[in-house]
Amino acid sequence: MVRRRVLVSGVVQGVFFRDTCRRVAGQQGVAGWVRNLRDGRVEAVFEGTAENVDRLVAWSRRGPADAEVTGVTVAEEPPEGLTAFEIR
Repeated sequence: MVRRRVLVSGVVQGVFFRDTCRRVAGQQGVAGWVRNLRDGRVEAVFEGTAENVDRLVAWSRRGPADAEVTGVTVAEEPPEGLTAFEIR
């Protein structure tokens, strides 16, 4: 089990980034959350197997079709044992 916090920059708000992220996380069996930040970025936390979390991080680098991702920062964190994925 791994946990990664992701900060995504670019045109990532108003393009269904959070909802699409929630759906992709569900498909991958990844728990965590995603939210918009006031500065225009999106923040997400992914918990699950390393392979599935890596898929979500890779997806975050492109986002949904209308997103224009210009930067992604990834930080490792200790897992908290989350069991669901939510939009905050």
